[in-house]
Amino acid sequence: MIVIGVDTGGTFTDFVYKDGDRWGVYKLLSTPSNPAEAVLHGLKVIGTGRGKRVVHGSTVSTNAILERKGVKTALITTKGFEDVIEIGRQNRTRLYDLAYKKEPHIVPQNLRFGIRERILCTGEIHADLDLKGAGKILEKIREARVESVAVCLLFSFLNPAHEKQMRDVIENLKVSISLSHEILSEFREFERTSTTVVNAYVSPRMRAYVSHLIDAMDEGDRLRVMQSNGGSISAETAMNESVRTILSGPAGGVVGAYEIGRLSGYDKIVSFDMGGTSTDVSLIDRQPALTLESTISGYPVKVPMIDIQTVGAGGGSVAYIDSGGALKVGPESSGADPGPICYGKGDRITVTDAQLLLGRLIPDHFLGGTMPLHKERLDPFFAQMAIKLGIDSIELAEGILSVANTAMEKAIRMVSVERGYDPREFTLLTFGGAGGLHAADLAKLLNIPKVLVPIDPGILSAIGMLMADIIKDYSLTVMLKQEDPALKNLPSLFYDLEQQGKHDLLSENVEEGHIVMERFLDMRYEGQSYEIIVPFSDDYLEAFHAHHEKKYGYRNSNKRIEVVNLRIRARGIPEKPVLKKHRLSSEKPSQEAYLGKRTAIFENHPVDTPILMREKLAGGNKFVGPAVVVEYSSTIVVPPFAEASVDEYGNLVMVIS
Repeated sequence: MIVIGVDTGGTFTDFVYKDGDRWGVYKLLSTPSNPAEAVLHGLKVIGTGRGKRVVHGSTVSTNAILERKGVKTALITTKGFEDVIEIGRQNRTRLYDLAYKKEPHIVPQNLRFGIRERILCTGEIHADLDLKGAGKILEKIREARVESVAVCLLFSFLNPAHEKQMRDVIENLKVSISLSHEILSEFREFERTSTTVVNAYVSPRMRAYVSHLIDAMDEGDRLRVMQSNGGSISAETAMNESVRTILSGPAGGVVGAYEIGRLSGYDKIVSFDMGGTSTDVSLIDRQPALTLESTISGYPVKVPMIDIQTVGAGGGSVAYIDSGGALKVGPESSGADPGPICYGKGDRITVTDAQLLLGRLIPDHFLGGTMPLHKERLDPFFAQMAIKLGIDSIELAEGILSVANTAMEKAIRMVSVERGYDPREFTLLTFGGAGGLHAADLAKLLNIPKVLVPIDPGILSAIGMLMADIIKDYSLTVMLKQEDPALKNLPSLFYDLEQQGKHDLLSENVEEGHIVMERFLDMRYEGQSYEIIVPFSDDYLEAFHAHHEKKYGYRNSNKRIEVVNLRIRARGIPEKPVLKKHRLSSEKPSQEAYLGKRTAIFENHPVDTPILMREKLAGGNKFVGPAVVVEYSSTIVVPPFAEASVDEYGNLVMVIS
């Protein structure tokens, strides 16, 4: 079978495929009105009539919630708790905005229904589910033509009996159903309800999208979908638990960065993924970091996700002058249509246009020469904006790059410096179509000593999807204090979760010998409101103290500890593509690698800059900046302050001075 990774971005849809021993890549413009069109077109180009195993990173769930284009959703909860979903917590993200007005909730008040029932905090049933009341709610849902229902009853994570009864009642309506004990079996009513509601809101959209792909694919093709936690899941699971796919594309990039970094001998990296619309950064200290504190469009989503910071700065980010006369860049993007000015249709200056004006993009080598860039269109647009700012076009272009770099630098500081990590101890691993154009400048700003650029960086997120394990996450709230006798039998408490994980992976055709179970604990000091995730070990108490000290700068060994949740990560290890080593050759690149020289601007100075073809560079080659390296999926700028070399895996390594 052909193995294919697909990543849908705001500007491009990327494909990487392995057919026997042969690797191939393919990029085409995304189709925002229907992302499936670009995906299906690419699959057709790569292998019509051939058996295909596809792993896909999708933006369908993300866009549905960001654009508020999910389906009409109702919420059924314990009577008296109907407004928990809107009351939320006392967090204020825009504290000083005097004109702030809260957006209407995705589930309006008239579609929130309370039902009489009560399960106690012990899991005992105190009051049975009011089936007569359930019937009345059912009639109101039918009259409102609701398409999806979220059910979140009090303490259902301890005893899901009433939620299962509600499913039996609702099933007659033939609508999508999300039960909180299946989506998030943990305490905290607001976060559990929010996560379940988001799942209910986006799942029908995801189901329609995935079903469309499956129907259009060849018979015998298999489709998996990337999750936000760095693993893939079956298409069926993705359709039912779509909340787990909200950051699937960026997660694929982090997995790819981690695998290539580890293979190349770098276990402490900052992944820097700059695409056409946005930039995603994540810090990897020997393992990708997970978080349970994500929000999407203001709604908490408490499923495990790779910890990724996103900023609205990409190659397509639009430059403009604000009302105060200052130059701004993003977060608005020109996207795939109309795209940057140089794509031929756009009329607003973007970061990509600035790079082209400065000679750092080579028009006849963009996307391997298959997509021409129209440099001649740039001058009047740059001249017009430059006059307004009282500068020339070159200063404007360099100013645009500086503003964009500042936004991306801030995102990297958030995942490193602000969390107690020293960037000087890390390597910046850059990818995405635009990452190689900016990485060296960012490394210099942050004192990061090295930049690693893998082969085909523009499609690394798709590569990461092929390298991802099949992952299932499970959790259970236990609320055990340090003196509780049950803590002595913690391993036995994991048993049911592990059995569930094993069953689910076997049902996804994972061989038993390829299943790995990873145990974790959510722990806190008594009196604290929130927990940190600690890998389970014989000395888990000391491990908690150490994790707490690293995260917050102190430990309190005299304070009692609570174990709040148990977590199991069930990991299925599929057959993965193997990246080959190459024999190192001479330090001097061959003459075939040089495509001539062009004038490029660095710090307002024009410099004759060699253009190199990456496919012709060999392991062991070295050269100094300035230089521009072109390849199919990306362009890499080696500034005058950097030296570059090619390692045994074909990675381009820049040393920053």
